[in-house]
Amino acid sequence: MSLSRWTSPRFSLRCFSPRLSAAPQVLILVLGLWISTPVLARDLPDFVPLVAKQAPVVVNITATQSRPPSSPLQSLGDDAQLPDWLRRFAPKRDQAGPEEQDQATGSGFIISADGYILTNTHVVEGADEILVRLSDRRELAARVVGRDKRSDIALLKVEASGLPVARFGNMADLHVGDWVLAIGSPFGFESTVTAGIVSAKGRALPDETLVPFIQTDVAINPGNSGGPLFNLKGEVVGINSQIYSRSGGFMGISFSIPIDVAMDVQQQLRQYGRVRRGRIGVAIQDVTRDLADSFGLSKPSGALISAIDGDGPAAQIGLKLGDIILAFGGKPVADSVELPRIVGVVRPGTRVSMQVFRNGAVRDIPVVVGEFPSDEPDPVPVASAPPLPPRNANRLGLVTQDLSSQQKRELKLSAGASIRQSFGVAARAELRAGDVVTALVARGKTEEIRSAEHFNSLVNALEAGSAVTLRVQRGDVINFVGMRLTQAPATAAKR
Repeated sequence: MSLSRWTSPRFSLRCFSPRLSAAPQVLILVLGLWISTPVLARDLPDFVPLVAKQAPVVVNITATQSRPPSSPLQSLGDDAQLPDWLRRFAPKRDQAGPEEQDQATGSGFIISADGYILTNTHVVEGADEILVRLSDRRELAARVVGRDKRSDIALLKVEASGLPVARFGNMADLHVGDWVLAIGSPFGFESTVTAGIVSAKGRALPDETLVPFIQTDVAINPGNSGGPLFNLKGEVVGINSQIYSRSGGFMGISFSIPIDVAMDVQQQLRQYGRVRRGRIGVAIQDVTRDLADSFGLSKPSGALISAIDGDGPAAQIGLKLGDIILAFGGKPVADSVELPRIVGVVRPGTRVSMQVFRNGAVRDIPVVVGEFPSDEPDPVPVASAPPLPPRNANRLGLVTQDLSSQQKRELKLSAGASIRQSFGVAARAELRAGDVVTALVARGKTEEIRSAEHFNSLVNALEAGSAVTLRVQRGDVINFVGMRLTQAPATAAKR
């Protein structure tokens, strides 16, 4: 079930008032049980101050993309490559029909007072236009400073100052069982708060071994993507990114990107426009108990080399198949999952010592770390300019026509402007083909719309920056839709 301003659900409220027993013995018994029972409720955290203080750093993100019509199979996107139980939870883009404009919504949070914002790559990937909505309801255009597919981190920038800024936690202080809280916009419901506990740390997901995910049981749903995960101190400890689901919705297992990983990525995105990761050029596998016994290793640990890139750093220093890497750069390798993460954070060109088990002996072998190939063709991906609406669109991005006789009859209207296509601010306001504009409100004055030409003349006469409200009828539902005119007069526009 989905709710929007275009539906009018009816709710039935019932009050249940059980009769209170007049017997004083019952009241005394209940009071006694309440006093003698451990006061578990008082041990639960109070999230109210945390939410009041940290909610302003969370933003809602709308990404608009124009593309040719596609079949349902083509619209699966990146999720088609993921296992059927693992989903990134940006909502499916809502197709806007022949206008070929799709919208996706997600969340993010402010990391600097001058407008830098962190979110997920899959929220803004491929977007022609990105709009950020702040907690004070300001809407600002955002550009992509950089993005990293492997960590699913994107850094945005809006032109603003004096913004509230998130505080960051220390991952070493986060423990399994700690309370955590998420704020985001699931299904478009802004500033939604959900809470739970840390279920595990350092989780590896299929084909995503570079990120040691935080696993929680916090309720996460489409639209939470890119939103922050807070600890009880109000510090951001993660970015909500994926869920485990066989149904497409929340099933009790959510995954968040650790904040230390995210901050390292954003720093590199600012500096280089991409993320530089280390590599040594080996394929590895876990060391089981049987493998450890057969190799003469005292316990099952480390990463067993099963293949070597002939041109990589490992081949150049003479590593061999069957070598077991026990430590890298002074950090122990407990299992094979940890090695890519440890190597990945080392800057390419750095000389590092490895501890390698070979033929029953441990030896130290130095290696100069290589660079992991980038999956970004453009080192500084920036959202392109949104496509221009057709020439017959007005400054709100609407292409309109007069009402047909059938529309007048079905909608019981004598006049108005019927929407044929919707772009820009009008598309973001969810106006679509078939809607009928019956009135325009601006500067405190209401104008009844007589025709499409009348409507366009009123819109095009407004000054840039004007607040505009349209009275719109969709079927038998009437709604007032507010927006702000940002486009310059058509006579000044260049194509």
